[in-house]
Amino acid sequence: MNMSAKKDSAKDLEIQKRMEQLADEINKHNQAYYVDNNPTISDELYDSLFQELVRLEQQYPQFKTLFSPTERVGAAARTEAVKVKHKIPLLSIHTETDYTAQGAYDFDGRVRRELELTPQDPPVEYDCELKFDGLAVNIRYEKGILVQATTRGDGYEGEDVTANVRTIKTLPLKVENFPDIFEVRGEVILHKSEFKRINEEQKAEGQKLFANPRNAAAGCLRQLDPSVTARRNLSFYAYGYGEVSETVANKHSELLDYLKSKGFPVADTRVLAYGPEELQNFHVRVEKIRDDLPFDIDGVVYKVNSFALQRSLGFVSREPRWACAHKYPPQEVQTVVQDITIQVGRTGKLTPVARLKPVFVGGTTISNASLHNEEFLQNMGVKIGDTVVVRRAGDVIPEIVRVIKELRPDNARDFVMPEFCPVCGSHAYKEEGEKDRKCTGGLFCQAQCVQSILHFVSRKAMGIDGIGEKLAEQLVEKGWVKNISDIYRLTKEQFVSLERMGEKSADNLLASIEKSKSTTLEKFLYAISIPDVGESTARTLANHFRTLKACEDAGLEQLLEVDDVGMSTAEKILHFFAEPKNLQVIQELQDLGVHWEEKGEVDASELVFSGMTFVLTGTLPTLSRDEASDMIRKAGGKVSGSVSKKTSYVLAGEAAGSKLVKAQALSVPIISEEQFMVMLVQGKEE
Repeated sequence: MNMSAKKDSAKDLEIQKRMEQLADEINKHNQAYYVDNNPTISDELYDSLFQELVRLEQQYPQFKTLFSPTERVGAAARTEAVKVKHKIPLLSIHTETDYTAQGAYDFDGRVRRELELTPQDPPVEYDCELKFDGLAVNIRYEKGILVQATTRGDGYEGEDVTANVRTIKTLPLKVENFPDIFEVRGEVILHKSEFKRINEEQKAEGQKLFANPRNAAAGCLRQLDPSVTARRNLSFYAYGYGEVSETVANKHSELLDYLKSKGFPVADTRVLAYGPEELQNFHVRVEKIRDDLPFDIDGVVYKVNSFALQRSLGFVSREPRWACAHKYPPQEVQTVVQDITIQVGRTGKLTPVARLKPVFVGGTTISNASLHNEEFLQNMGVKIGDTVVVRRAGDVIPEIVRVIKELRPDNARDFVMPEFCPVCGSHAYKEEGEKDRKCTGGLFCQAQCVQSILHFVSRKAMGIDGIGEKLAEQLVEKGWVKNISDIYRLTKEQFVSLERMGEKSADNLLASIEKSKSTTLEKFLYAISIPDVGESTARTLANHFRTLKACEDAGLEQLLEVDDVGMSTAEKILHFFAEPKNLQVIQELQDLGVHWEEKGEVDASELVFSGMTFVLTGTLPTLSRDEASDMIRKAGGKVSGSVSKKTSYVLAGEAAGSKLVKAQALSVPIISEEQFMVMLVQGKEE
């Protein structure tokens, strides 16, 4: 190596060390300021250090580290959410809704019974914490570096929010002397003061206000653009762990102490409690200071402190036996019903909504409360002008608890549910025995438009790739799609004018729309969103009536002759085809080129699997379950999800499970894919 190269190498090493030094120093100051509330340098000095690091990273991007504090300003915006499977499920805990002391005693009693403890055994040691009102996340560190963050999702699979979580200033990006793999679990929340600031900004910009800090935190965390998240000052509090490569504690309280020593924010309001009385004492103490906390909580959490006892207790369903959330009673206030209006949901349900004189409860201003349905409205006896008691159920959903009839004014007015949809004017009906009144204009009603589009384009319906919820909302907002037939009128020029829609994407989408025009009757019947008509019923209707016209013209008696169609479903089909606007959309779809092969009547007895019921289990060598199911149905058979004495055959593949065992116990014939194909072919040849 010549002298010049050596000098360059030495200079690079010096710059790299300086950048690492700056990153470490700034991260320590962030910890002191945001977590410990004890700043150690002035804002001016902090800014100068930060700007120096920014300049060096711009000049020498090859030396930028994953734990650089500049990562907190937000990475490039994503185009879509990415799903990630949790290494260890991130499950929710049992909610104890008995707000009294009995809730603590019930939990302790369940724990003691599971551990087979007698009254003479000592009390169980519990760690007591706050129940944050935020979003659970799993944050993965590898060799001390934050590499991934995921939302809870369904407990088994969440959404990747790594870039957004990096913007949280209270969270360390690098941890010294940490296990090779350590997943920290906790809650992302928004402090009350920050929530107020954000809503003031939203109001000034004419944007929609967030309902409460939890909703705001969720919106910030799941933003596709992390730079927006960075401006929202989210906070994080650790409360557990996921996958770890080594044990760092034997008790939950020790784990929290360990995480706190490593720079993770941990709520200070926590105690060790012994037995149910001390659990309840904590519950009462926290309730008294609840309003003074800087963030929202909706209860406290009790956890068996010993990890060994936690493992012994295990899980029930999707919840651990060793933990529970003890909620607080919903907060209630008094206000006046100024009006009652109708909200039409995405499925056509008409919901009466009380428009309230705005009132502040539980940290949120409430101006609306759902009256659920006609029956609830009548039972509650609420009138326009009434004074009512309102509460936030679960600290989230506003509801009317009771009417104070003594304060009813002389001019109070009754509200009558409309017979026609207020959005599209279609007939609104309520079946006998049902609580909800629904709009019949499923294909025409603007309130249901987004939902009907998403259903229409889904894989098992028309199979149009590329139209997701956000695109569907844009198409409706712009007025380009007023009903599903308008999908076939969309142009390339319209698509390319949308944000993040290039020419290639537009071409692919238009090709998929064109391809979908050739379909089957059963898929079409499923796609047009007839209430109660799912994939299976659509297939049964198509096989029974053979043509769309026959299905449209069928009366109640004819519909009841169809397998799997009961009185309720038959009436909904009649209502759907009795609405002229639905028939108009169906005709428009056909005029625009949607077509299928309609078959004449067929003698069901001629079909090889007529009258037979099959159950599929395991993985077949060459056929997918959908393919095998389609073959069975086209040959006149039925496919069931469970084995019974009425099952004709169980079609079993590799790794067949409990269905195979049950079939053997009931002496139901078990066949392979090869035998199934022979039966199908031989039957056709005969």
